Amino acid sequence: MAVLRVILVIGALGLAPACVSPIDGAVSTPRWNTLTGAAALVIAHRGASGYRPEHTLEAYALAIEQGADIIEPDLVVTKDGVLVARHDRYLSTTTDVAEHPEFADRRRINPDTNDDPKDDWWVEDFTLAELKTLRARQPFAGRSKEFDGQFEIPAFAEIIALVEEKSADAGRPIGIYPETKHPGYFAKIGLDFEAPLLAALVAFNAGPVFIQSFEPEILTRLAGKTDAMLVQLVYEGTPGAGSNIPLDIIAQYADGVGPAKSILIDQKGCDTGFLGAAHAAGLAVHPWTFRDDQPGDYSAAGGENCAAKGVVEINGEFRSYFILGVDGVFTDFPDTAVAARDAIAQHHQQKQH
Repeated sequence: MAVLRVILVIGALGLAPACVSPIDGAVSTPRWNTLTGAAALVIAHRGASGYRPEHTLEAYALAIEQGADIIEPDLVVTKDGVLVARHDRYLSTTTDVAEHPEFADRRRINPDTNDDPKDDWWVEDFTLAELKTLRARQPFAGRSKEFDGQFEIPAFAEIIALVEEKSADAGRPIGIYPETKHPGYFAKIGLDFEAPLLAALVAFNAGPVFIQSFEPEILTRLAGKTDAMLVQLVYEGTPGAGSNIPLDIIAQYADGVGPAKSILIDQKGCDTGFLGAAHAAGLAVHPWTFRDDQPGDYSAAGGENCAAKGVVEINGEFRSYFILGVDGVFTDFPDTAVAARDAIAQHHQQKQH
């Protein structure tokens, strides 16, 4: 079932597997090492967040202009139950909330975080109307602050409308890939994640839909309730430990797995075998996060050190993962990923001629 759903998604995006012409026998496109043989998807992580403040309509629009196949919004819930796009529940790092004296008394210590108790402003303490008075900021040091203070926090409904509009303008399908952030916490304080998410996605028709989460509970609840592909995000607690959730468990309820990229290729540039195991389980693999300003650090080029596991090329981080066979990449810089993917395809076509 999972593989069939992946094939349907690839078809919807127009990224067909390689085929042989019945006239001249020439291979028209490369057959990739992905689950379906189609080209890997470029997933705009928080939009083109390397160039614009993350999770803004402007960041998503730029990502589409750069050729991204999928837009990825992280979703959290407002006080009045509206899904909005923020990576974190706290607001100080990505908005100008600290400059709004009318919200000074909203700052509080919230012990329900994965980190140490944090003193901040929290999205669940604000209505959508109040959040709309804030403006987004670039949270990453070293990235341009040129657009700070210009863009609003978008509701999920606005993102869907934008993607549908841009898909029509571009004449190509564009998918959407929401991440449910902290659904267990929101349920605990009486804010439902599932119902508004499914309701918002019912009318979306611009391209395929993926739903991702670090929390397996919401994905298991969604299984059977939606046609969206379900993707379990995983990490490794210590280097080399592998994913925190076993692949055979994930395959029972999900269509794909989103691993930290270090789970696939180790620091020597070697294939760890995770991707092959995931594909064998019928799971698409979408690693995170590829950033031009924070590239992977490989201490060796593989070679004999990787002979037993298979050599991974390291002439460019994207190239390494595309050649390995990932089914998609989460990236803050969609244009770089698209260029790397196109270069591999062009090289293949030149070899055919």
